[in-house]
Amino acid sequence: MRLSVIAIGRLKQGPERELAERYRERFDDIGRKLGFRGLEIHEIPESRSRDAATRITEEAAAIAALIPDKSALVALDERGDNIDSAGFARHLGRWRDESVPCAVFTIGGADGLSPELRRRAKLGVAFGKATWPHQMVRVMLLEQIYRAATILSGHPYHRV
Repeated sequence: MRLSVIAIGRLKQGPERELAERYRERFDDIGRKLGFRGLEIHEIPESRSRDAATRITEEAAAIAALIPDKSALVALDERGDNIDSAGFARHLGRWRDESVPCAVFTIGGADGLSPELRRRAKLGVAFGKATWPHQMVRVMLLEQIYRAATILSGHPYHRV
């Protein structure tokens, strides 16, 4: 199973990008042994429209164009579930075991994800009730993906 992160906006050079890349590389190392075939990150430019509804629609179309058929879509959204790391790992492990070809994690722009993308998602995930900068959400997501792989492999990184 391949994993893909589709995010509105880009991480500029700096500590956030370095940390995100570190977790992506760590996942690649352990993920191959678990049957995961890589982790791609797609950055989509933010819509320049003045109207929020139009921005959401334009960004949703760009995201949707990158979602492969038969993917398990995960929406990173403040209305999503607050699941623990073990639960997150169970979702990834189940999709892998069910031969889902790709799990796609979406991070919307400043106005959020479209209702259509949220409805299509097999899982909605929130990192608590706080509002987080998109750069931090991406780092936290990549850390959780790496942590899920360590949980699935029995690696001691995750401690209960």
